[in-house]
Amino acid sequence: MRSNLCQLLLAALACGAGMAGAEASQRTTLADHPPAAPQGENADPGALVALGQAALGSMNLDLAAQSYCHATRLGSVEGSYRLGRLLLQQRGFPRARAQARFVLQHAAELGNEEAKRLITTDTAFGGQAALRPSCLPETPRPMATGWVPASYDLQAQPVTAEEVERYLGQLNPERRSWAKQVQERAPFYGVDPRLAVSVVRAESNFDPDALSSANAQGLMQLIPATAIRFGVSDPKDPAQNIEGGLAYLRWLLNRFDHDVLKTTAAYNAGEGAVERYQGVPPYPETQAYVERILQFYRAAVHKAPPVPKARRNKLTKPRG
Repeated sequence: MRSNLCQLLLAALACGAGMAGAEASQRTTLADHPPAAPQGENADPGALVALGQAALGSMNLDLAAQSYCHATRLGSVEGSYRLGRLLLQQRGFPRARAQARFVLQHAAELGNEEAKRLITTDTAFGGQAALRPSCLPETPRPMATGWVPASYDLQAQPVTAEEVERYLGQLNPERRSWAKQVQERAPFYGVDPRLAVSVVRAESNFDPDALSSANAQGLMQLIPATAIRFGVSDPKDPAQNIEGGLAYLRWLLNRFDHDVLKTTAAYNAGEGAVERYQGVPPYPETQAYVERILQFYRAAVHKAPPVPKARRNKLTKPRG
């Protein structure tokens, strides 16, 4: 019922202007106003998305759009996706559909599977080319962000094996068993087991049933596209999830010359975002993620472990 009321309200907005043709394409959309939510670098994107959801539920479409847009400015993939969906509901506004394409393309680039599905369906946009919403800043040519975590130390050595074991000892038996498998399998991919543990700790804290709002699944939080890319037929299977995640981590380490900051940022935000910004992207979520990993792993440069002797089991041969 609430969805139907929202659609009726959006339809009323479309009809109320009483314009057509070239005039209609220039109508003000929900994303043509600056965010009214409190500004600032320290705003919580997740809270802004929740505010947008609450506003949408009470039919305050302007506040919903402004909240989603503010979250998008702060690097929220979910905010970008929800802003796009809201704009698609503004029927009769070609400009709104063009803006929807812009923000949904952005969300898709950062791994949102539903956004990827929508942008492959051109009929959803009425043939409109992507147009940056006015509520978003001009997209500058990406430059190196220069951002590094407070704990960054180029000379730092990795966390000791003893410290890792103390951490693993705090996990329940099931999670500890998966952590041991991560440690065991990582060298077969040329990945330091300590870095692999650091990544899984940040991704899921070794919960094999972890599921994100972007449909990232399992211990290493594989989105469906990454699972397919690295030969994982069932990302809900913890053993397969580990293999696919380690294969992806190895691929990123090779791509970014074993730079831990760039590699882990790419694992979180996608390699394209790291390349565009020539470093850790200016997304609060990604920066917090990289900080969390570096605080545990410590080393800024990854050193591959010795290649283990082949063992006769079905998991010995790595993927990818």
